Amino acid sequence: MTVRTITSDRLVMRPWRADDADFLFDLESRVETVQYLGPQAKPMVDKSEAVESIKRRQAIDHPIHGVWVIVDRADSRRLGNLLLKPTPLSEGAEGRAPVEVGWHLHPDAQGAGFATEAAAAVLADAAAAGLARVIAVTDPRNVSSQRVCLRLGMEPLGSTSDYYDESNLLFAKSLLPY
Repeated sequence: MTVRTITSDRLVMRPWRADDADFLFDLESRVETVQYLGPQAKPMVDKSEAVESIKRRQAIDHPIHGVWVIVDRADSRRLGNLLLKPTPLSEGAEGRAPVEVGWHLHPDAQGAGFATEAAAAVLADAAAAGLARVIAVTDPRNVSSQRVCLRLGMEPLGSTSDYYDESNLLFAKSLLPY
């Protein structure tokens, strides 16, 4: 089983491939791109890190979860990364890891609604496959991602330290029909 390709009006969210390594390295070697991705996130310093990261993304074997490259349908330009996967719990946090949606876009692709459109398409696909609820964990300084959460209809739940071993703002959304 592999990560499914999902489409929207302007975008294709497809599995990462080996030939995406140059783009992933460009995306994740930038401080401004990874600064809000958690305390363990550091800018990549060598293309081999991108190659290994793609292999990990390709190893996901789940009917709903995945990590996708976001591609512009009009010109095949790679725009960013979107994920839907269980959230790592902080040390000492209890319970089952909820499923998190997250994204980061290349600086050249920000501000055009791509993150919202990509996340909405992936969440609609996940809901159709039976996912009941999703969360988003955002760095308190990442106002842009918080706005995306609100545009997706996610409810702000305040501050939490339950994920990533740091304090973040939590958003949640039920995907079940009422």
